[in-house]
Amino acid sequence: MIRSYRGAIALAFVAAAACATAAMSTRTTTSPASATLHDAMRKLWSDHVFWTRLFIVDAAAGSGELQNTTNRLLQNQTDIGNAIVPYYGAAAGTQLANLLRQHILIAADLVNAAKANDQAKVADADRRWHANANDLATFLSGANPNWPKATVLDMLNQHLSLTTQEATAQLQGRWADSQSTFDQVYPQILNMADALSDGIVKQFPNRF
Repeated sequence: MIRSYRGAIALAFVAAAACATAAMSTRTTTSPASATLHDAMRKLWSDHVFWTRLFIVDAAAGSGELQNTTNRLLQNQTDIGNAIVPYYGAAAGTQLANLLRQHILIAADLVNAAKANDQAKVADADRRWHANANDLATFLSGANPNWPKATVLDMLNQHLSLTTQEATAQLQGRWADSQSTFDQVYPQILNMADALSDGIVKQFPNRF
C-alpha cells in the first residue's frame, strides 16, 4: 500500500513538473541562459518539496524506506547550495547547504515529536525551525540586494506553515487534506524559486 501511494505521488510530481516546464517555456526571458537558470532552480526546489513529502509519508507510516528518503532529501540541500556557487562562491554554497540541512533536520525533529505527541518537543522544534528561516533570509538578503529579507522571510514562513499543515494532516490520517495542502506547497515553492532566479539575473546581468 505504501509503495503504491509513493508511486502515485511520484506520478503526480512528474505531471506537475512537466506542466511547470511547459509554463517556463512561455516565460519571457532575456536569454537562453536565464531560462536555463529558472528551469534548474525550479527543478531543485521542486525536489525539495517532493522529497519532503515522501519523508512525511514514510515517517507517518513507519516505512522502512525512511532512511533512504532522508538521505535523498539531504542531498537535495547540497544540490541547492552547489547551484549558487557559480555566482557567490564555494563558501556561500556550503553555508546555504548547511542552513538548508538544518531546515530539514529540524523538520524531522518536528515530525517525530508530533508523531510521539510530545508537545514540548513540537514547540521547541517549531521555534528552531522559524529561527533557521530567519537565518536563511538573513543569508540570502545579504548575498543579493534583490532578495529583501522581509520578502524572503515571508516566503520561507509560508513554506513552513504549509509544510506543517501537510505533515499534521498526514500524521492524523487526513489523507485528502494532506494531499490538497501539497497542491498549495508546490506552486508556492515554484514562486520562491522564480524569485531567487530573478534576483540572480538582476544582480549578474552580464551573465544573462
